[in-house]
Amino acid sequence: MRVLIDTHVFIWWTSDVQKLSSRVHDLLIDSNTEAVLSVVSIWEMQIKSSLGKIQFKMPLPELVNDEISRNKIELLPLALSHIYALSTLDQHHRDPFDRILIAQSMEADLQII
Repeated sequence: MRVLIDTHVFIWWTSDVQKLSSRVHDLLIDSNTEAVLSVVSIWEMQIKSSLGKIQFKMPLPELVNDEISRNKIELLPLALSHIYALSTLDQHHRDPFDRILIAQSMEADLQII
């Protein structure tokens, strides 16, 4: 199964795994799961870090590179098709980062966690 990791899931997976549900944790450590991280999540984390809303155990570039390598995470770029897919979404989520992650998951046929 290919899954798109939500920003907070990535943060919890890399810093406080107890915050993950057992189902999500089991899915992430399953060798049959292909984890995908959007550049949008990295963008969101960088903004929150710059605003002092979150602190990481190491510089964000190092953390992301380490986790991509350690957990064989695929990096998903932001494409025009993802942006255009926003027009098909209902207004359930007002957060722009959540909205684009949902659009990316739909366009790339990924389950979002």
